[in-house]
Amino acid sequence: MERIIDNPDERTWGMLCHLSALAGFIIPFGNIIGPLVVYSLKRQEYDFVEDQGKESLNFQITMTIALVVSAILIVIVVGLLLLGIVLVISLVFTVIGAVKASQGEFYHYPLSIRFLK
Repeated sequence: MERIIDNPDERTWGMLCHLSALAGFIIPFGNIIGPLVVYSLKRQEYDFVEDQGKESLNFQITMTIALVVSAILIVIVVGLLLLGIVLVISLVFTVIGAVKASQGEFYHYPLSIRFLK
């Protein structure tokens, strides 16, 4: 059983690691830049933020790679379907991660390549 974080500031910053990725729906690569900024600012202050920041970054990098592959596959039409699936998966798991972090739970994304360990 993993421990639950009690500090509300730590939980808030952990949640922001996930929610800041939603910037990717507004600005290019915002899904990586947002979590990277939060992670860089607070990783040494809070262990929870360091863990959740890495999780968010790993997932967002994975989703960016999947989006690029989907965009390339649009040429053979299957990319349109994949693009939609990747966007929905990215949104759903990002929101789940934010909710779990706001509750002080350590969240580990499925389907994520571990670039940062």
